[in-house]
Amino acid sequence: MNKGSLKKAVGLVAAQLVPPNIIVGLGSGSTASYFIQALAERVRLEKLPIKGVASSQKSHTLASSLGIQMIPNEDVTYTDLTIDGADEIDPQKCLIKGGGGYLVREKILATISHEMIVIVDESKLVKKLGSFGLPVEILPFCYHATIQKIASYGFQISLRESFTSDNGNFIVDLHGDFDDLINTEKQLSAIPGVVDTGLFLGIAGRVIIGRADGSINILK
Repeated sequence: MNKGSLKKAVGLVAAQLVPPNIIVGLGSGSTASYFIQALAERVRLEKLPIKGVASSQKSHTLASSLGIQMIPNEDVTYTDLTIDGADEIDPQKCLIKGGGGYLVREKILATISHEMIVIVDESKLVKKLGSFGLPVEILPFCYHATIQKIASYGFQISLRESFTSDNGNFIVDLHGDFDDLINTEKQLSAIPGVVDTGLFLGIAGRVIIGRADGSINILK
């Protein structure tokens, strides 16, 4: 089974796990888009009473166009369930996210949610985080100074050219030593100008994994 089919399959399974009468955090990216489409089909066929809040304008537009009732971002203080993809996930369910540049909003929804369900195909499973690179959102103000401070910790850094996040900020991608994830998160988050990192530590709940043979596993 190809990756597109796997992503669609895990999105369908995730949509079936959404109970009625809740607020659902909708992730971003290709796998999350399949989930949103499958959830919208349940809303249409079952008249499923839910409300959604999206981690990106793109996901908001998609969900709204498919008939999911969306809540304005400024009115949201919690979500019952957030369902989103990941760029990498290790055996401890630590994640790297932010390949699409939505990491800050994704982390906000995940951390105000009762549970974050992660949906991935098996290519995202790694023994150690870091091969993908770590996205970090930074303020445009004096961003060269922020980049220099990040580099002082030994990271190789690339700025995404001609890209700004939905928050109007820049994204840099880091490569280096990610052996101590907790310390890395603390060091980077303490730098003035860093908005947040794509490290999601101790946040993931269930993980839905699509395998190349077409099987689906749910890790609890």
